[in-house]
Amino acid sequence: MSIKEKYHLSDQDIDRIVEMAWEDRTPFEAIKAQFGVSEAEVIEIMRLEMKPSSWRMWRARVQGRKTKHKNLRSEEIDRFKCSRQKPISLNKISKRK
Repeated sequence: MSIKEKYHLSDQDIDRIVEMAWEDRTPFEAIKAQFGVSEAEVIEIMRLEMKPSSWRMWRARVQGRKTKHKNLRSEEIDRFKCSRQKPISLNKISKRK
């Protein structure tokens, strides 16, 4: 079973999940809110989508990182908006009113 079938995601969704996971300041909770994919599932997607060396580098960088886990963040950081957020047309969160 492929990632797309397992999680009911399009190629564009998987690309966006990978991009959001690579961003240091985008918490796993934001990915869950937008795509319904938990942190463990994001890790699995990243493992399957990336080369082994890239996955190990990403995993080492993300593990325990305060900005990737909402509960570990400072109270002062209540949201994050990527500089490319506005032009991303498939971003469901940015379209909410």
